[in-house]
Amino acid sequence: MKLQSGSFRSGSEIPSRHGYKKRNVSPPLAISKVPEGTRSLALIMDDPDAMAPAGKVWVHWLLWNVDPSTTKIPEGAVPEGAVQGKTDFGETGYGGPAPPDKRHTYVFKLYALDTALNLKEGSPKKKLESAIRGHVLAEATLTGTYAP
Repeated sequence: MKLQSGSFRSGSEIPSRHGYKKRNVSPPLAISKVPEGTRSLALIMDDPDAMAPAGKVWVHWLLWNVDPSTTKIPEGAVPEGAVQGKTDFGETGYGGPAPPDKRHTYVFKLYALDTALNLKEGSPKKKLESAIRGHVLAEATLTGTYAP
């Protein structure tokens, strides 16, 4: 499975318009090579640099029940039927990069699942991770960096 963005290449700088304190619009995403048997897709975007010393990873976006035939998620959009979770900003939906101190790395993890998830909108990452456990057929990662 493959996850890419039309806004930035993996490992490169995420454009400022996607930043939380700027326009705060989610980047466009392209999905390919989804395995056969996939019933839904889930996405987690987080910042492992945010609170690394404390062992906490800052959650920026949770998205699940994305139709497995989805090949593109346009900038600032959520696919029809998909559900969003609560970020560590205390909000439901996309919360862009917002490093307080230095350049951080942001990780978009896409999961192909053998089931649709029965999670309420606004559910936290812990519940999403618990729900996908044992159902992941494949995963893809896209990383980007962002500086204040």
